[in-house]
Amino acid sequence: MSKTSLADLNNHLFDQLDRLTDRKLTPEETETEIKRAGAMIGIADRISSNADLSLKAAKLFAEHGKAVLPHLPQIGSRANESDAE
Repeated sequence: MSKTSLADLNNHLFDQLDRLTDRKLTPEETETEIKRAGAMIGIADRISSNADLSLKAAKLFAEHGKAVLPHLPQIGSRANESDAE
């Protein structure tokens, strides 16, 4: 499991913003940073979407308890295994 957190992601994005606004960069370096920023945005969007989905699943579980687990396979499979023991 990664040791990188959402706070780390936020820091990386702000660091990238700093690099993009660096007036000392050559046009070639700026182009490289623009490409890097695009890649970072794509990854950051996926990470944010996954975190949002996890939060929604946790909210459903908090509101409905174990009854919702069959509809949340990633959560329900482990919980159901411990129930079977």
